[in-house]
Amino acid sequence: MATFLYKIGRMSFRRRHVVALLWVALLTLAGVGAASAPTAGNSSFSIPGTEAQKAFDLLEQRFPGTSADGATARVVFKAPSGEKMTDPGNKATVQETVKELSDGSEVVRVTDPYQAKAVSKDGTVAYAQVSYKVSGMELEDSSRDALEDSAQDARKAGLTVEVGGDALQTVPHTGTTEIIGIAVAAVVLVITFGSLVAAGLPLLTALVGVGIGVSTITALASALDLGSTTSTLAMMIGLAVGIDYALFIVSRYRAELAEGRGREEAAGRAVGTSGSAVVFAGLTVVIALVGLSVVNIPMLTKMGVAAAGTVAIAVLIALTMIPALLGYAGRRVKPAGEKGKRLLGRSKKQEGPAKPNLGTRWASFVVRRPVVVLLLGVIGLGAAAVPAASLELGLPDDGSQPTSTTQRRAYDLLSEGFGPGFNGPLMVVVDARHSDDPKAAFTQVGDEIKGLKDVVTVTPPAPNKAGDTATITVIPDSKPSSVATEDLVHSIRDKGAAIKADSDANVLVTGQTAMNIDVSEKLNDALIPYLILVVGLACLLLIVVFRSILVPLKAALGFLLSVMAALGAVVAVFQWGWLADLMGVEQTGPVMSMMPIFMVGVVFGLAMDYEVFLVTRMREAYVHGEKAGQAVVTGFRHGARVVTAAAVIMMAVFAGFIGSSESMVKMIGFGLAIAVFFDAFVVRMAIVPAVLALLGRKAWWLPKWLDRALPNVDVEGEGLRTDTDRGDQDRELVRV
Repeated sequence: MATFLYKIGRMSFRRRHVVALLWVALLTLAGVGAASAPTAGNSSFSIPGTEAQKAFDLLEQRFPGTSADGATARVVFKAPSGEKMTDPGNKATVQETVKELSDGSEVVRVTDPYQAKAVSKDGTVAYAQVSYKVSGMELEDSSRDALEDSAQDARKAGLTVEVGGDALQTVPHTGTTEIIGIAVAAVVLVITFGSLVAAGLPLLTALVGVGIGVSTITALASALDLGSTTSTLAMMIGLAVGIDYALFIVSRYRAELAEGRGREEAAGRAVGTSGSAVVFAGLTVVIALVGLSVVNIPMLTKMGVAAAGTVAIAVLIALTMIPALLGYAGRRVKPAGEKGKRLLGRSKKQEGPAKPNLGTRWASFVVRRPVVVLLLGVIGLGAAAVPAASLELGLPDDGSQPTSTTQRRAYDLLSEGFGPGFNGPLMVVVDARHSDDPKAAFTQVGDEIKGLKDVVTVTPPAPNKAGDTATITVIPDSKPSSVATEDLVHSIRDKGAAIKADSDANVLVTGQTAMNIDVSEKLNDALIPYLILVVGLACLLLIVVFRSILVPLKAALGFLLSVMAALGAVVAVFQWGWLADLMGVEQTGPVMSMMPIFMVGVVFGLAMDYEVFLVTRMREAYVHGEKAGQAVVTGFRHGARVVTAAAVIMMAVFAGFIGSSESMVKMIGFGLAIAVFFDAFVVRMAIVPAVLALLGRKAWWLPKWLDRALPNVDVEGEGLRTDTDRGDQDRELVRV
């Protein structure tokens, strides 16, 4: 592989005009496609195989035209102090508001609080429910404006009016902190390279790659039913890996220049060596992201595949566009360590022995004290992981919104007037098509549910026109995200199994609360198979790269430590509220159900990036004859500074998304940033060299039969060293 990539690097350097024009053309094509594509709405949320989804599908068949998955809004009214909602003046205001809301072109129906008995027992709170034909993200702005205008008119009449539900759902924005993250990355690159030109190359190529990836996602969003979060995730990961991959190749290019090679030869060797590491690091990220499809949640699968596509683009750009731009940069990209004018073929004059850099000094310390460093690293990550034992999973609802929003205030008013469970009603669907007496089956289901614990209200069955299917609304006594509500859902389903045996009526529980519970269970069930698949495939890949059994195993165990510590940090901030104000978390609550499996996928891919980049330098030194301990030091001397810069850049990019208005994006940004910190600076910079120092030569052991069976991918670039004079003809004078 190194020889093949070497040729690509030299060709891209030599044919830089063609390569640059090709990437500019792809960026333009993707941009035009994004600009001309129809506006995409929110990705449809379906969970195949769950009971809640089966019930939704059944409702579409048996209750056609009801738009069971359409947006809803609850307009909540509260009477002034000393008054009631049943007073004539307040009642007239509410009925006028209901009339205004009914005029919308996308409105299916609006319930009158006085006819639907949607007035609290003390008479101070009432609500009208608005049902729409389309989902919240697909609503026209005119419909949202009409909803807010109607609420404002009622406020002018003296009522307190708040609006909840997903009808006000909008496309999330990431905030200005994303730009700050990129600015931090630029500063780190300038410090690392000491040159604005060299620092600008990784930023430029990363932006081109993200531009192509996000524009392509936008262009295909409508056709492939991609949600807004998909492009945000692709941007987040694409920026991080795009900068990192380019950083490693530019760093290796400068190192090759410092060894006296001509620029074209240096570009070829940089792509042949560091480019090989980029390919395999990119493959681990792609495997981790595409592996999300095993969960069988379409939205998560699309997010993973789209982000994986952006990572693949970042790899291709690093292998081709970076050497092309290096050709344009010429002498403005200096050799590593160059301080003055000198010929590349001459050794650098020094007054005394070169002072070891910080990476060398740190690695030497770890090699001397491996047990102490290993214990401190493991104990520290273990302490950070302690909060993960209290992990509570759920999906966000209006109760997790900031208290400044009308959705949260509506949620609180409904809890005050009708009880906490009113914000999470359960819909029970009774399919009695095969029952001898459907009406009796409907009644039996309602009576059985009334006898369950934690039930406040059970509405009478509402059958369809055919009389073979009915819906029953159940109001729990506890809030939607509580354990008690989850237990109630399981109790109803257990009763349904007994009813089916008695009357052949099938009982299904659905609604947003039940859907959230099903999603959490599905994600929990998929976590172990996902870990086995992704970690197993990546370990096989790393065995090929490092030609070792213990190094990939150590890499996987280190990843588990870092991801558990990161989950502990997420729980501490978003669930317990530690540093919540600093992170802009206005409302704590359960961690989103998809966060653990998503973090596992993304963090594993990124963790393997640092493993590949750092350990390949050690492997390269070991293959070329150094002792195991010295190879660790050599790997750090060449790679520690660059890996540190890459980690800081990735942390800055991820942390930039903490400013998002979308709780999922905010949580993912924080989780990935802290995970990169733990993995890069504790696992890869401390635990990995400590373990390798303790293992010595055993770290690179591989059974002979397996060594013969594995393909030789030559990540170390050994094939490029067979001709030591290859680059002599290309040597030139470099002016600094």
